[in-house]
This record gives sequence, C-alpha cells and structure tokens, in this order.
Amino acid sequence: MELTIPAALAAAAVRFGDAPALAEPGGPRLSYHQLHQQAGTVARALIGHGVAPGDRVAVWSPNTHHWVLGAFGALSAGATLVPVSTRFTGPEALDVITRSGASVLLVAGRFLGTDRFAALRAAADADSGTERSVPGGPPAPGRLRLVVRVPVEPEPPAGPADGSIGWDALLAGAVAVPAGVAAGRAAAVRPDDVSDILFTSGTTGRSKGAMSAHHQSLAVARAWAERGLLTSGDRYLVVNPFFHSFGFKAGILACLVSGAALVPQLTYDPARAMALVAAERITVLPGPPTIYQTILDHPGRAGHDLSSLRLAVTGAATVPVALVERMRRELSFGAVLTAYGLTEAVVATMCCPDDDPQTVATTSGRAAAGFEVAIAGPGGTPAAPGDTGEILLRGPNLMLGYLDDPAATRAAIDAGGWLHTGDVGRLDPRGNLTITDRLTDMYICGGFNVYPAEVEQVLARLDGVAESAVVGVPDGRLGEVGRAYLITRPGCVLDEPRVLAFCRDRLAGYKVPRQVVFRDDLPRTPAGKPLKRVLREEARD
Repeated sequence: MELTIPAALAAAAVRFGDAPALAEPGGPRLSYHQLHQQAGTVARALIGHGVAPGDRVAVWSPNTHHWVLGAFGALSAGATLVPVSTRFTGPEALDVITRSGASVLLVAGRFLGTDRFAALRAAADADSGTERSVPGGPPAPGRLRLVVRVPVEPEPPAGPADGSIGWDALLAGAVAVPAGVAAGRAAAVRPDDVSDILFTSGTTGRSKGAMSAHHQSLAVARAWAERGLLTSGDRYLVVNPFFHSFGFKAGILACLVSGAALVPQLTYDPARAMALVAAERITVLPGPPTIYQTILDHPGRAGHDLSSLRLAVTGAATVPVALVERMRRELSFGAVLTAYGLTEAVVATMCCPDDDPQTVATTSGRAAAGFEVAIAGPGGTPAAPGDTGEILLRGPNLMLGYLDDPAATRAAIDAGGWLHTGDVGRLDPRGNLTITDRLTDMYICGGFNVYPAEVEQVLARLDGVAESAVVGVPDGRLGEVGRAYLITRPGCVLDEPRVLAFCRDRLAGYKVPRQVVFRDDLPRTPAGKPLKRVLREEARD
C-alpha cells in the first residue's frame, strides 16, 4: 500500500490507466495516466523555480483542474501544500500565507469579480511590518518568491504587471528540468513528511494550521472511500471546496485511492449541480446538509434525471433527522450516510451503507480510520455509557499538531493523546456516535442547559422550515434565552407565533426560543456550518 501521495498518484496511473480521473465541466478531461503526467510537469516547473523539499506552496483558488494539478505537482516536488480558503479576505489570506511561510502562491486571477492577488497586496501594503518581495516585479506579501495566476475568469489582454506569472508560463518552464529529476524528487518523499497544513475556519478565534503527514492524509481518504464503497466505476461530484478537508481528503484523495472520476463544481449552485448529475451520470454526491436541502426544495428538480445517484454523505453540521428521511424518500440515493470529523481529525466516525435507517438518521456512525472515540463527563472523568459529554478522539491519523503553536497543541491534545474536540455527544451500546452540539453553542436559560441542536431538530419538522440556527442571547431575567434564525422553503410563509407554538408543544419551556428571525441565508463556514459566532454577535449589536 502506497504511503505517500506521489506514490499513490503513480500507482493510480498504473492501476487505472486510461480510466477517467478528472472531468472538469467546460474544461479538460484527464485519464489517470494523464493526471500523473501533467502533475509531473507542474512538479518539474516548480523545481525549476527553486522549490525545494519541505517548502510550502499555498493554493488560493477555486475548484478547477489547476488546483488538483498544482497540489499534486507541489507534493510530487516534495513541498507541503497549504490550501487557502477562497472565502478569505485579503487580510485573512495574508495572515495564513505569512504564518505558513509559503514561498510559492498559486492564486486565482479574477474570480467572482475579485482579484485576489490585488487584495493580498493591498492587505500587505496596509501591514507595514510585512516583508515583501517577488523577483522581477513590485513587492508581494510575505516570503513569496513566486506567484502564479490561475486563469478562472477572462483576464485583461495585457500581461500582469505585479510580478506574477501565468499558468501557461509556469508550465513552459518545465522543459528546463528533466523528468528524471522530478521522479527522483517524488520518490524521495517519505510517509512521515508533512503533506498539508489545513487552517481551521476560525469560528472560535484565530485560525490554526493543522499539520498532517502523507500517510495520514492517505489513510483518512482510504477509510472514507472504503466506508462509501467507492470504486473506479463511480463519478464523484465535488461541490465541497478543495481547500477544505472534505474537498481535498474526502474528495480529491478519496478518488485517487479508489479510481473514481472526479467532477469538480466551480461554485455551488443547485440547478447547475442537478444538471451536472444528469449530464455526467454522477453516482456520489457528498456535502453539508444545506446542499441537499436546496436540491430537495428547488422548483426545477423534477426536470433533471437524478437516477444515477447512489451515495450521499453528509455532516459538518447537525443533520436534522427530517432531512435524512426526505433524502431517502424523495431522491434516488441508495445510501445516505452521515459522518463526523474535524480539520484535526478528518474522518473520525462514519456510517456504513448497510446501517439501518434509524442509525443513519440519528447518529454519525462508528469510529473510522483507526480512531478511538470516548466521551468525557464532568471534570474530564469518563462519562457513563449513554451519557452526554465532550467528544474525545485518539488515533494514528490525528493531526501532528498546530503549526508553530505548541501551546495550542497542548491545549487541544492531552497527555494521553486524546483530542478534546469541543463537540458534545454520546455513544450508544454499538459505538455509534450522536452529536449533540458544540460546547460553545450551549447556553443556560434560567439555570438549565439548552443544546441548540435539540431545538433545531424540532424546528426541522415544522412544515415550511428549510434550515434553522439557534443561539443563546442575553436576557436580564433568565441570563440567556434562545433566538431562532429560520430559512423558509420557497413559497412557504411562517410567522413567529406559529413557530413558537410549534416548539411549545414539543419542548420544555426553557428550551423554547423567545425570538424568531427570518433570513434568506445564514453566515457559513466553508464547510457549510452556520457561523453561530456571527449570529451571536449580531444579536448583541
């Protein structure tokens, strides 16, 4: 079994050969042999630009073939990959690129109307303490020696005047480096080398860079692929962003180790996703709960042939039981699985295709990828079977630690090797994990603990509710009370009295929200989780 990503890429080229590896809508369609070959070209080009083993290569770009080739090329050159969220502003991107020590940046040109490199330079200009230099051009942020613009939207006819080079110019430089040099560099990568630094979404503070080794990233990808029964006959629509662990490890790498064909979607749109399912005969469509909700509620759903779908895997947020029931009943999925993981522990638990509907609808499955799962009771003591407490994880694929932050690493991983997740849950007698909530999301109303996820499960059963997010807000008498943010289904009309009456019939009085706010959308993390921190801040303004 291959234990480095370059070795896995070479093995896939032999094992799957001319089978489809990457089918970008409106872009190239590459076999596994071509994927290996073109990634090697990128590796040669990067080596020619001075990329050395252990250097960091940042990628700030959306889901296109350039991301896949850039990542595999960087890893094959012995570099460490630093994915950067396309949701980040210039200052946020500057922060993670600078802290990662990246020397190379692959950055989208104009994308969704924004020039990201210009935003990065503007942020650097505002930070007088940032060292900046790019050979042959004006100053650039951090330690960057090379900036490559990835073409996403049409660029102005004139070449860039900011010291960056284009994608084609990068590839043209590969001729100066013999293929044997790149092959030797790839072969020299070791399983324990750091493959990637994934920065957390920063929902509870400054983002932290979680480091993983090559063998760990491959192991979580294999575990995900095995639980989902992925094969070379599958066609996998990746709507999750590549910069996120779901898109990279449970997406790109899961396809690599199973031989499935990767079909990337540039930006999620339900109508476009359904059209791709029909046109590409997509079999696997994972994503956060909101992905399926928007498809289920889309007025044009009946006009698309979705019969090829066989597998849905969801997580990243509390999954309403009612949503799982609708997915099984109204869409063509043969299996709907739930899973649980974090940037620090990507595939921690996952259901299996032969699990009964009740298990899938109410749990996130059993431990996966060699993880152990435990529940900590009050004071950190082991919780009694079935009791609720903080979820602890331990296993061979736990992150190596946070980049340049030993204090944060010690705070997250105790002396026994257990990661304290900050999530609340319980284990059933078979080892299935039910996620109750985040410790930070719990609030105390009149002396009683309220877990918003429980309230959200009730709200999901109110006809007309597409999605909800419940947060605690200050109250002079009770300390905190609940505020429910609701998104309604198209064509449905709800009002606050009806919502509150529905909750009062199904929840204890202290759990019933006191306020209801209707929204068209919610602030979200890249993984699709509602950003409750932002909602709480909004409530306090």
